[in-house]
Amino acid sequence: MNFQQLRFVREAVRNNLNLTEVAAVLYTSQSGVSKQIKDLEDELGIELFVRSGKRLTALTRAGDGAVQIVGRILQETENLRRYASQYAGVDSGRLVIAATHTQARYTLPKVVEEFNRAYPKVTLELHQGTPRQIAAMVSEGDADIGIASEALDAASAVRAFPCFTWSHRVVVPAGHPLLARTPVTLADIAAHPLITYNEQFTGRKCVDAAFRQGGLVPDLRLTAMDADVIKTYVRRGLGIGIVAEMALDDLAQSGLHVLETDGELFGSCTTMLGVRNGVFLPSFAYRFIDMFAPGLQVAPQ
Repeated sequence: MNFQQLRFVREAVRNNLNLTEVAAVLYTSQSGVSKQIKDLEDELGIELFVRSGKRLTALTRAGDGAVQIVGRILQETENLRRYASQYAGVDSGRLVIAATHTQARYTLPKVVEEFNRAYPKVTLELHQGTPRQIAAMVSEGDADIGIASEALDAASAVRAFPCFTWSHRVVVPAGHPLLARTPVTLADIAAHPLITYNEQFTGRKCVDAAFRQGGLVPDLRLTAMDADVIKTYVRRGLGIGIVAEMALDDLAQSGLHVLETDGELFGSCTTMLGVRNGVFLPSFAYRFIDMFAPGLQVAPQ
């Protein structure tokens, strides 16, 4: 038995039993993957996979339990390597961050700049996705740290920590009639076509809840994944925009204006940071977390 065989088994499950994809991920041949998995089964004395010819079609009952053990072995192996690096004073390596567009575009740039200055030998990989994709990446070990406002705290394999709260703001182009109203109410906003985030992005549930509680049905003319797209269509007059407050840093150049509202119309949302349960991160990863959310305690568990 060797670690390569265990990796083949793990990747077979991750890639829906498609050995062609497993071979591509691990830079080997499909026949080599099949042989290594079969050798492992022979050594263990059990079949891990149901087969149809040369194709894997499902996990056996024994294989279902074995895959859980394989995952723990590989995770603990990585933990041991990272643990040792702490004492070896290693400040080089790779750190994978998965974040939504809003976090990657507006909250992370200063953190990344600071981190790069402190750890020039660490390669940062920034992946963008939906909150659910981010939760899956952290759960499966494809990302070290996940940052989003949704989904992370619902993933059983992820430890999620609240970092900071924020609110939505309403933006309109120059000359919009709502600029003459002070302050603007939720009913005023609902009377106009709206442009905001897709349902699974950037605190959209806070927006929906506010209208629902106010007994209002908004005219959602367009939804998008990120604030830059929303602001583009607001400028073109398709509707008024509801965006995260951190996305307002370039309004002076965008030709848009923030409406003064009657209090926090959409309540507050929370940006969460997630790491995988049981994973020991390298010391520079904890430093990145501290830069992003000073004082946040994310000790290994």
